[in-house]
Amino acid sequence: MNSLKVARMALRAAARSHPVQRRGYADVAPDKLRLSLALPHQTIYKSQDVVQVNIAAESGEMGILAQHVPSIEQLKPGLVEVIEETGGNKQFFLSGGFATVQPGSVLSINAVEGYPLEDFSAENVRNQITEAQKIAAGSGSEQDKAEANIELEVLESLQAALK
Repeated sequence: MNSLKVARMALRAAARSHPVQRRGYADVAPDKLRLSLALPHQTIYKSQDVVQVNIAAESGEMGILAQHVPSIEQLKPGLVEVIEETGGNKQFFLSGGFATVQPGSVLSINAVEGYPLEDFSAENVRNQITEAQKIAAGSGSEQDKAEANIELEVLESLQAALK
């Protein structure tokens, strides 16, 4: 029996034993989203109930509410906005990472670096962009140019988030 037939049989068996719950686009879920946002050195949110989280995924900008379809998203450098139960929101700039939406309205975000957006100065970011552009266009080594291009990508995302 070839592997395709085995996969089809397993899929049919799984469909019978686990009914699929359907949800329409942009349905508003009455319950909350349980958020964990962790960095290697700090946990910013630990299983805290929030209303919505907006992320910058490689596949595009996403707003995640309770009962979101399970998925794993690679994050690009960008803004993560957390809308809390109190009605306030907090914004963080993450260097990248992964967001995992699990059944039961659970969202886990893991990133290497992340800081509150208010910790950044638009002027300092502009100055760093100018320096990175000089290095990227200069006559340095290929490694220096590659590092400068990565730095530019992150700084330009940060600059866009600060506007």
